[in-house]
Amino acid sequence: MPRVGMNPARNRESGFLPTRVTAAILTHVPHDAGYFEHRFESLKLCIESLIHNTDLVCDILIFDNASSPQVVDYLRQLRDANKIQYLILSSRNIGKIDALQMIFRAAPGEIIAYSDDDVYFQPGWLAKHLEILETYPKVGMVTGFYIRSQLHWSIQSTLAFAKQPDVTSQQGSLWEKHWEEHYIDNMGRTWEQYQQEVQGLEDTLLTYKGVSALVSAGHHQFVCYKNVIQQALPEEYTGRLMGRMRELDDRIDQLGYLRLNTPLPVTRLIGNVINPEMAQLAREDGIETNAKAVKETGGLVKRVFKLRAVNGVARRIYNWLFKVINS
Repeated sequence: MPRVGMNPARNRESGFLPTRVTAAILTHVPHDAGYFEHRFESLKLCIESLIHNTDLVCDILIFDNASSPQVVDYLRQLRDANKIQYLILSSRNIGKIDALQMIFRAAPGEIIAYSDDDVYFQPGWLAKHLEILETYPKVGMVTGFYIRSQLHWSIQSTLAFAKQPDVTSQQGSLWEKHWEEHYIDNMGRTWEQYQQEVQGLEDTLLTYKGVSALVSAGHHQFVCYKNVIQQALPEEYTGRLMGRMRELDDRIDQLGYLRLNTPLPVTRLIGNVINPEMAQLAREDGIETNAKAVKETGGLVKRVFKLRAVNGVARRIYNWLFKVINS
């Protein structure tokens, strides 16, 4: 059968012109059980805070790594309402590092503001990142929430830059305790575990051309020039669900790029449950959440599961069920 009519797009222009910055979020909420029981609400708060609190013009891209139909429907609604501009849906979980390769090839912006799907964006977050990115020379990553334990790796180029004559630096315990407590609460750490992680580490605050930044960055959330990360990502797809992110950090450092952090938090960590602190912060920013209080496990049950034998059996059952569910 011959062609009927002519494609109406022929000889027409789209007017498409991407913004300089693309904000990209990688999502993965496959179901609502176990670790993921409350993750959908965390995801929604992450995306809503990005939409609500982004102070500069940017496009938003979501890469979904095989989430549940409920989550995919939510993302499609955001796209159809033009709250997000680009939506990539994967039929299977291809892992984080491989998803990053796709994101950094597909995102049209010169600058990419990448984030995992459990980060809260505070008002003015993007401008604070760009101030550092565009002031300091050869910046690889700028992160919005400082985590002291990240000083363990991938900061040699940044420390070398700190010795330049036009850079001033201050060292010591510069991070306020309540921000450390925020990290501990939202990352499921104990204070004792945290103390072991940061033992012997000192914060370093740099000032260059009047702009301050803390040494180190995180791969959970960062703003960067797209071509920098493309140099550091693996050349081929890895086929791995987790891992290789420290290698990305190391590669950026080895290429001579700086890894920096905003001197005060402009993002927060949500984790897999919205706690009262984050729910209150969202309300103050005019963002409503449907977070439900998470019931604490009773003291007797906690004590029983702390017994080494019981804990070992429970973990083996959990691991077996996880493999069955995700096979």
